[in-house]
Amino acid sequence: MSTHPAATHPDLLVGPGTSDDAGVFALAPGRALVQSVDYFTPIVDDAYDWGRIAAANALSDVYAMGARPLTALQLIGWPRDELALELAGRVVAGGADVMAEAGCVVLGGHTIDLTEPIYGFAVTGVVDPSVVVTNAGARPGDILVLTKPLGTGIVATAHKAGECPADVLETAVATMAHLNDVAGAHVADAHAATDITGFGLLGHLAEMLDASGVGAVVAAEAVPLLPGVAELYEKGFYPGGSRRNLDHVEGRVRGDKEYLPFLADAQTSGGLLVALPSEAVAGYLAAVPGATEIGSITADAGLIELR
Repeated sequence: MSTHPAATHPDLLVGPGTSDDAGVFALAPGRALVQSVDYFTPIVDDAYDWGRIAAANALSDVYAMGARPLTALQLIGWPRDELALELAGRVVAGGADVMAEAGCVVLGGHTIDLTEPIYGFAVTGVVDPSVVVTNAGARPGDILVLTKPLGTGIVATAHKAGECPADVLETAVATMAHLNDVAGAHVADAHAATDITGFGLLGHLAEMLDASGVGAVVAAEAVPLLPGVAELYEKGFYPGGSRRNLDHVEGRVRGDKEYLPFLADAQTSGGLLVALPSEAVAGYLAAVPGATEIGSITADAGLIELR
């Protein structure tokens, strides 16, 4: 797609060829559109919470580029003969509440009849092209900061099996529904940023490294995990998507691999991974609650070392 005429234009600043979080299209001096779309099947049983998580997840791509979301269109697939429309109303209410929290206007959307429910949004934001942040600018010496704990894939897998403690699930839902707005509002000083979703921390880090031509050291024990995740993993709960992530990244990882399964866990509405110059780290950590320093960028192109 990246070489097709439909994906090329003089005003296209970030397109499909860079594995970035969103596309960026210049409108005028100092103003560009940022656009992304994301939807998925239910990750929790509560319809309202699913809507909240889906909205926060869709907005995250825009925040990762340092942009401000403006409008959204919701996408709904619903098995109307199998699930009550009242449940769909709860999903929409959850999504709308989070969009309102973000100051993003829901213009409308589209609904189709599907055998399995899906929900999400196409989001449009704005950014000054001179400060847009992509995944391609990380430099040796940069410090890696993660803004949310990992483990939502493991929690969701245990929940689907009916084996997730209520308090663990509650914390995970709150984390997934939490907006990356503050984290995104402070990425202007970053050299690179991306949000952590289905490819897991290491998968999205690998994309950043490849786009930037650099490597990374990750202090595995410093990476925060959601409460209860380690115990659920020990009980055998690990999603298929995380196993595929593990297979994909393991060959490029060196060092102590004890924590590798957690670092490859597929996330939903995860945090931002930000590569910051050392002089900007203290300010970012102070401004973004929950942000944690987890490693640094090296000159060893493509290599991920765990310590």
